Amino acid sequence: MPRFSIIVPSHGVAGRLSLALDSVLAQSFGDFELIPVCDAPDAPAAGVAAGYAGRDSRVTPVHSPPSAGPGGARNAGMRVATGTYLLFLDGDDVLAPGALTALAARLEETGDVDVLYFEHERTPWWEGVPTDPSAGRLPAGVPAHAFSPAEAPQLTGVRWPAWSAAHRRSFVTGHRLAFPDGHHTDLGWGGLVTVAAERIAVLRRVVVRHLERRQGSRTDLPGEHQFDLLDQAERVLGRAAEAGLSEERFTQLFVQILDAVLRTAAHPDRVPARRRRAFLRRARLLYRRHRPAGFRSRRLGVRRLLPAAGASTAFRVPAAARRTDRATAARAPEVARRTQGLRTRLAYRWHLLRPLDAGLVVYCAYWGRGYACSPAALHAKARELAPHLRAVFLVEPGQEHTVPEGVDHAVIGSRRYWKVLARAKYLVNNANFADAVVKRPGSVHLQTQHGTPLKTMGCDQSTYPVVAAQTGSFTKLLRRVDRWDYNLSSNRHSTEVWERAFPGAYEALEYGYPRNDLFYTAGAEDVARVRRALGVPEGATAVLYAPTHRDHRTGFEPALDLEAFCEAAGEDVVVLLRAHYFYDRGGAAGSGRVIDVTTHRSTEEVCLAADALVTDYSSIMFDYANLDRPIVVYADDWEVYRETRGVCFDLMRTPPGPVAHTPEELARLFREGGHADAGSAALRAAFRERFCQFDDGRAAERVVRRVFLGEPPEALPPVIPPAGRVPAPAATLVRS
Repeated sequence: MPRFSIIVPSHGVAGRLSLALDSVLAQSFGDFELIPVCDAPDAPAAGVAAGYAGRDSRVTPVHSPPSAGPGGARNAGMRVATGTYLLFLDGDDVLAPGALTALAARLEETGDVDVLYFEHERTPWWEGVPTDPSAGRLPAGVPAHAFSPAEAPQLTGVRWPAWSAAHRRSFVTGHRLAFPDGHHTDLGWGGLVTVAAERIAVLRRVVVRHLERRQGSRTDLPGEHQFDLLDQAERVLGRAAEAGLSEERFTQLFVQILDAVLRTAAHPDRVPARRRRAFLRRARLLYRRHRPAGFRSRRLGVRRLLPAAGASTAFRVPAAARRTDRATAARAPEVARRTQGLRTRLAYRWHLLRPLDAGLVVYCAYWGRGYACSPAALHAKARELAPHLRAVFLVEPGQEHTVPEGVDHAVIGSRRYWKVLARAKYLVNNANFADAVVKRPGSVHLQTQHGTPLKTMGCDQSTYPVVAAQTGSFTKLLRRVDRWDYNLSSNRHSTEVWERAFPGAYEALEYGYPRNDLFYTAGAEDVARVRRALGVPEGATAVLYAPTHRDHRTGFEPALDLEAFCEAAGEDVVVLLRAHYFYDRGGAAGSGRVIDVTTHRSTEEVCLAADALVTDYSSIMFDYANLDRPIVVYADDWEVYRETRGVCFDLMRTPPGPVAHTPEELARLFREGGHADAGSAALRAAFRERFCQFDDGRAAERVVRRVFLGEPPEALPPVIPPAGRVPAPAATLVRS
C-alpha cells in the first residue's frame, strides 16, 4: 500500500498535464501511486498519460467521461486508489518541490488524521510571480497538534479546494464519501468531509502551486450551473443537521456556505438576469430552512442581508452590464476606430444592431491574401454538404483575381466587408480577423490554423525578444483568441501547443486540416495536371524547396545556391522554389532548372507536384508528410533559429527524414539516394504517425457537419489511422 494516491483529472489541460505529472514524479519521497484521469482512451491527455505509464510503473491512468465533470473524474480515481492518503491535483497545477516529504513528515507527527489541510500558492496563468506568496490561507488560531473539528470550528472545509488537503482513504471509504454531481463540487466535498471528520491537522507549508487559468473557472461563468451551488449548500447543511453538529460548528458552516451563495448572487455575470429572481428565491428558502436558532443576520454584513430579507432589487444586474446585441453595438465606435471614415464606422454600428444572418459564412485566409488553405477547402465542402449557406470570401485589394469564378467575395476595408462581418453567423479564418471585429452573441468563430507548430507561437513567444517585439500586444492577441469558438488541430501535439500558446475557452476540434484532404483525394491525373501547370519537365524529379521565415532577418534570401544544387544532385533534378507567404508579392519566375512557385495559389497543389521536399523549419514538412514522399531537413542554422525564435520540440532528434547541414551534404543525399533509402522511410513513418494523426482526407467533411450543420461528434466519420490511408501517387519514381 503506497503512502499517497495522487489523483490528477486532465480534462481540457492536456497541454500542461506533463508539468503536473513531472512535478509528482520528481518528488524525493517516492512512496506514491499517480492516477491521471483522462476523458477517454483516445482523448488528448490519454496519450500523455500512457507515455508516463509506459516509463513508470507507479502511473496508472483511468478514464472518466467529460460529462461526469471534475467530481466524477476524482471519484473514478478514488475507486482504483490503494494509498493510505488521497491527494487531488488539477492537471495544470504542480506539487511544490519536497511537498510529499513535508506531508509524510507532518503525518508522522500527527498520526493518522482524517484530513490534513495545507497551504497553496496561486500563480497567474502566464506563470508569473505567485500572488501573495507569503500570505497564509489557513485560519489563525488553529492548534499546532492534531485536533477535533470542534476545537477549530472556523475550519469548515468549504472555503478550501479539494486539492488543498490530504484525506485518509479509509476514512473516505468508511463514510462512503464521494464528490457530488454537478458544479461547485469543492464546496460539496469540503463540507461533507468536515462534517464527517473526527481528527484533523494543518501543515503551514505550500504543497500545491495552483495555476489560475486565464479563462477562469467554470464556476465563475454565467449559466444554469450556478444553481448547483444551492444544491451543494442544501446537501452539506442537511448532512450537518443530521450529524448533530454543535451550535458553534453548525453556525460557522452555515455562515461560510451562505457567504458563498451571496457572493454568487451579487456577481453581475454569474447568474443569468432572467434567472436571478429564481436564484434569490431559492437562496431565501435555504436561509430560512437552515438558519441556526437565534442567528442574527447582521453577522453577514448589511450589503448581504437583502436576499435573506427578500429585497432582491439590490442584486439586479445594472443595465450597462447586460450582454445584449445593443450593448455590443454601443461599443462599436471604440472597437472600430481603426476603420477608415466615419461613415464606415457608423454603418458597421448599424449592422451590429441588425439580427445575425444564420445562413451567412465569411471566410478569410492569410489576412486576405486570397482563396487558399483550409478556409478554401471548407468553402468547397460546404457548397457540397450545406448548399443552403451563402458564403463571402474576404480578400485584400489587388487579390480579387485569386477568387475562383462563382465565389462571392468582399474587399477588406470596404463597406460590404464590414457589413458581412457584422451580420454573419459563421466566421472562418486561418489567422485572425481585425481587432475591430466584434464577437456577437450567437456568432460562431472557427480558427482553422495554418500549420502544425515547430516554432513557438502565441503567448509562448513572450520570452523570445526578437519575436515578441514583432508580435506586438499580447493583450490584443488574447482578445482575438477570446473570439474563437472552435480551434482546429491535425495532431495531438498541436492540440497541446495551442492550449498553451492560445489560452481560451474555445473547443479543440481534432479533425485534421481541411487543406490536407487533397493529399488523399487527388489522383495521378491531378498530379500530372499540376506539374504541367507549373512547368515541370516530363520525367524530371521535382524537389520542392520551401524555407521558412527568419524573424531576425529582413527580406528573403535562399540559404542555398539552387542552380548549383541541381547540378550537384543529378541531371534530372529541378527545384520548385516556394518562399514563405510573407514574400509572395512578386510574379512567378523561372531560371533554368529553378522554378519559382511562390505565387501559386495553392501550397497543397505545389506539394502534389513535388517528388521530394527540402525544407529547414517550415511547417510544410508536417503537411507534406501526408504524401509519404521523401523529406530532407536542411538545418544550416538550427542553433540560431532555436535561440531566436524558440521551438516546441527538438527537430534534430525526431526529423521526418535525413538532416543535412551543408550544401554538399544535401546534394550528396540526392545524388546517392540517401534521401529515399530505408532509413529515410523509417524516420518518415514515425514522423507521420505522430504528426499526421488526424489528416485522412475527410477533415473538411467533419468540420462542416459539426460546425455548420450541428451534428454531434459521435455522428461524424471516424479518423482513419495513418497505416490505413492511401495518399496521392508521386509523379515519378524516386531514386533508390
